[in-house]
Amino acid sequence: MRTALLHYWLTNLRGGEKVLAALAAMFPEADIFTHAYMPGMFGESSVAHLWGHRVGETFIARLPFGRRHPQAYLPLLPAAARSLRLDGYELIVSSESGPIKGIRKPKGARHVCYCHTPMRYLWDMHDDYYRSAGLGGRLAMKLFTGRLRREDLKSAEAVDMFVANSSFVAERIRRVYGRESTVVYPPVDVGFFGAAERTDGGYYLFVGAPVGYKRRDLAEEACRRMGRRLVSAGGGSVDDEELRRLYAGARALIFPGVEDFGIVPVEAQAAGTPVIAFGKGGALETVKDGETGLFFGEQTVESLCGAIEAFEGRPWSPALCRANAGRFDVKRFSAEMAAVLKGACA
Repeated sequence: MRTALLHYWLTNLRGGEKVLAALAAMFPEADIFTHAYMPGMFGESSVAHLWGHRVGETFIARLPFGRRHPQAYLPLLPAAARSLRLDGYELIVSSESGPIKGIRKPKGARHVCYCHTPMRYLWDMHDDYYRSAGLGGRLAMKLFTGRLRREDLKSAEAVDMFVANSSFVAERIRRVYGRESTVVYPPVDVGFFGAAERTDGGYYLFVGAPVGYKRRDLAEEACRRMGRRLVSAGGGSVDDEELRRLYAGARALIFPGVEDFGIVPVEAQAAGTPVIAFGKGGALETVKDGETGLFFGEQTVESLCGAIEAFEGRPWSPALCRANAGRFDVKRFSAEMAAVLKGACA
């Protein structure tokens, strides 16, 4: 089937882009469409093979700073998605946590949306984003949130089947869009991170971009209060080789935020490292409490300190961590997505 792959924007390399990479490997003849594409941001990365595909952009890329900051044009993104010409494509697979799924679906085509989450800044985390926004951002949210929510709900009507990246997100899809979905966990390069030799660096590790909802502040304050060393990485601060080394040397990964799925805890477990995580969101599906990590019940310093103390009072098995991470490898993702897409097109 002639296939189009859609992704909100290709301006950095995070979990969503790695999902797109796996989809592109499944469909080597597919064309890719996005709002904005910056090939220089991907360089020598593991998804460089993506760029053997033709990449088409919407008019957002031609606007001032549109390639570097497409999210600044959020009110225009629904119209930009509808401007894409997809005539002749029989299968459309969108990789979605921003507004790209609202395309004009060609007659007879099937549209499967791999949903990372309904847009957090419109729905579940709207108030958090509003509080952290500047004056201009708050004004824009007041002006456009209602219209963008209506656009988002309407765009869901163009989707024939939703695939969720976790049961946590499947519940959001049901609540926001009123639709059922099939859960297929995203691909993780467990072989790469599993090749690391476990060492004892004597530190705890936080991995994530410096944004509020990831709650790095909790990890920092808990470790400061307990006199433990914390190393922070992520947000483009280290390459994959260095990140693998940091995972393998950490006593544990501290994961204090709420993620839709959260690839980071799986990468850490692949390196043999247990996880101390807040007990909500995707971590509940990727960490086995008492076997490959521990959960803490409240997003407070006191609760996290209690979990660190409990963690240090028992032994942990790198082999169990690695075995658990194996549930999320790339081959498993490809096989499960192939089955889902076959069913959607039957």
